[in-house]
Amino acid sequence: MSEGGEPSRKEKWSPGTEVVGRFNFDGTSRDDLPFRKGDILTIVAASKDPNWYKAKRQDNKEGMIPSTYVQQRSAVKLHAMPWYHGKISREEAERLLHPRKDGLYLIRESVNYPGDFTLCVCFEGFVEHYRVFRQNNLLTVDQEEYFENLTKLVEHYQADADGLCTRLRKALDKQGQLDYDIDRSEFRKAGWAIARKDLVFGQRLGGGEFGEVFNGDYRGMKVAIKTLKDEQAVQAFLAEASVMTALRHPHLVQLLGVSLDGGPGQPIYIVTEFLAKGCLVDYLRSRGRSLIRKKDQAEFSRDVASGMAYLESKNLVHRDLAARNVLVSTEGKAKVADFGLAREATHNLEGGKFPIKWTSPEALRHSKFSTKSDVWSYGIMLWELYSFGRVPYPRVPLAEVTQHVESGYRMESPDNCPPEIYSIMKRCWDIKPELRPAFSLLYGELDVLAAKS
Repeated sequence: MSEGGEPSRKEKWSPGTEVVGRFNFDGTSRDDLPFRKGDILTIVAASKDPNWYKAKRQDNKEGMIPSTYVQQRSAVKLHAMPWYHGKISREEAERLLHPRKDGLYLIRESVNYPGDFTLCVCFEGFVEHYRVFRQNNLLTVDQEEYFENLTKLVEHYQADADGLCTRLRKALDKQGQLDYDIDRSEFRKAGWAIARKDLVFGQRLGGGEFGEVFNGDYRGMKVAIKTLKDEQAVQAFLAEASVMTALRHPHLVQLLGVSLDGGPGQPIYIVTEFLAKGCLVDYLRSRGRSLIRKKDQAEFSRDVASGMAYLESKNLVHRDLAARNVLVSTEGKAKVADFGLAREATHNLEGGKFPIKWTSPEALRHSKFSTKSDVWSYGIMLWELYSFGRVPYPRVPLAEVTQHVESGYRMESPDNCPPEIYSIMKRCWDIKPELRPAFSLLYGELDVLAAKS
């Protein structure tokens, strides 16, 4: 691939490749497909001329486009922060920073100022502690230099002490699971930036701890727009978007882009495809048994298993699979949404708030998340689906759920649930993660059941 995302003569874009307009293209013949800068296109086929491709716009119109006017979209990568030690005390930081060589450093969460950080640096046998605080979504030590994230702050003070006791010379790397940072400019380079002027906000669809979701319009296309209201969650918000840049599957909600052009300290928006029928749990509760057929339930089960099998093949763990995080399209297809906690399967998740009734015992007790903990959650989602949106463990107090489950308790089959579906639920709820079925196997079984429905 040549610089700027353009294909070289040796490397052709295959059908299905997503590209984005770098310039406006008006077309010179009726076979051409006009588009504007920022338009999202999908390659349909290569042509004899390596500089031209047949492509499809979002409105499904097809035609020829010049490769030099578009850029292939690539995945946005997270950056590890080996020097970030999370929630440790001042005393623990000083204990770790031995021997106290000038410039040895680490960063931790601030104990006295939740949401802020502390930069701990060794100098002349002592440890200096600098508060890193937030201001308009940016980080600063001295209110003179401001940084988008911790990585940029570290890079700045590695090059120059700039008011610190010494420049940062050597990081004290954390042992075990690493945390991650992301640079918003990576979204622009990879072709995922959406111009704010092209977004029109519509009705509020819902909200949560960190932000709100609206329907809206992007260049004539209906979209969902997730907004951030908690400035402490900027990195988690961008991490969700970065995971989505690497995923493309008919049963996963598709990312369209990220709006970043408000500048540092301004709101960030994640823009995804809009699924008109909303989340699965509301869909089930509002329609009930009179409108939802066994065939619909079987197809929803298969659709979610298909999307999760794709994540499994990518070695990604969702961590929050539930009917509330599955959306339904106008055509009645189910798509998995909300990748806010998705990470590679090799990483545990320390601390945080977990949805107890959907989370596997080993994840609750030991933060051991895996594709098999997602399988447990899938079993709970199946129970929601076949009980038409009831809350799981309806007769068990929340505080007692984990103890009941570890003692062998399992929910009874929902009324009129097919025996073969309830059998799948119970297999998903095996106390031993290694004995739970893989999503690839579940998809095969449910595809057969859906065909018979």
